Amino acid sequence: MTLRRELTAVQATALNMIDMVGIGPFITTSLVAATMGSAPMALLAWVCGAALSFVDASIWSELGAKMPKAGGSYAFLRETYGRDTWGRLMAFLFVWQTVFQAPLVVTSGALGFAKYAAFIMPMSELASRLLAASLIIALVALLYRRIGDVGKISVVLWVAVLMTLAWIIVGGFVHGDPTRAFDATNTVIGVDFVWAALGVASISTMYSYLGYYNICHLGAEVKDPERVIPRSMMISIAGIAVLYLAMQVAIYAVLPANEVATSSFVVSTFMTAIHNSTIAQVATGLVLLVALSSLFSVMLGYTRIPYAAAKDGLFFSVFGREHPTKAFPHVALLVLGGLGIVFSLTLTLDDTIKSIIAMRVFTQFIAQAVGLVIYRRRVGAGNMPWRMWLYPIPVILTIAGWLWIFSSAKPLQQQLGLLAPVVGVIVFMIFVKKR
Repeated sequence: MTLRRELTAVQATALNMIDMVGIGPFITTSLVAATMGSAPMALLAWVCGAALSFVDASIWSELGAKMPKAGGSYAFLRETYGRDTWGRLMAFLFVWQTVFQAPLVVTSGALGFAKYAAFIMPMSELASRLLAASLIIALVALLYRRIGDVGKISVVLWVAVLMTLAWIIVGGFVHGDPTRAFDATNTVIGVDFVWAALGVASISTMYSYLGYYNICHLGAEVKDPERVIPRSMMISIAGIAVLYLAMQVAIYAVLPANEVATSSFVVSTFMTAIHNSTIAQVATGLVLLVALSSLFSVMLGYTRIPYAAAKDGLFFSVFGREHPTKAFPHVALLVLGGLGIVFSLTLTLDDTIKSIIAMRVFTQFIAQAVGLVIYRRRVGAGNMPWRMWLYPIPVILTIAGWLWIFSSAKPLQQQLGLLAPVVGVIVFMIFVKKR
């Protein structure tokens, strides 16, 4: 049984966008404000995140159009570095970190969901964790179906995401003063501090933008992938960047930067300020729906990575099993969901967000950029169905941008990011020897 190409351009774009939004901007807005100190500087961090997403997406687009396969980065790394040589190691390292990093992403969304839910119904720490774990269980059940049905569900959730963001944006522009978001009167900080703070803040904004490439993980299930994959990513980033920036302007039009920086429920606080607590609870409910939508898309895409590796004999074979009637990798879904449940009961939201980016810089983003250069030289640019503008400038900017992000992480996060591939190499050697 093979995966079916049933995802349309609209469904692909919807899956990307609901993956990108999630709980991210609602929990990172305050983190960015606390780091940058003023509304104009916070907006700059969101612009930097969008810029890095665009240049990185050009790499994903070239590789995704050329290799529309299940697993996304797994397939890209294996082919670009040599299917039967270094590509085996690079692909294994990516899958290795995904088995831990993917549940961390799911955990961050589930914990963020529980954090906002506390605005509607205050709860203890234990109750909050149990809610997060229960959410992951519900998502596994929701995803336990064929891809065509999943694509239809994604469009419905996409509409809910757009409606929620539109309500926030319109509310801020109508009830506030948008010019306050660009008032730099009290912004007096040195250039060195700006550069350092911008790097730290960009870790949070990039966390909110991640997901623009989700459709690449589902490449084997996309109709007309040579056109749909690149377009869906570029449209997704452009659309979300506009929505994020408009949302930030709307929030700062109503709330001062210091209040944004200290709020645990930025959107709830914002809605209370322009309406009342009852309306704020309704808005919080929509934020929770957005978070649910994103986790739905995230879990869907990540399950295809260990599945693709297992099918190639480069990961544990159990991950390659498909549901006997619904044709989807159900074992991968159950394992990643199970790990997410364990993490949601043991880790904190801060731990997960700060570890996600550092773990992926070298084994995924930079590795793909270098791999594309190697692959272009081997097969020739003319054989790429989609080609980026101004090559190799976007590749250089992508590598520089991710190194800058990594250098802004805390030492412990950097150590985890470097330790993960080292341990992965050891596991790979053991895996190959046993096979």
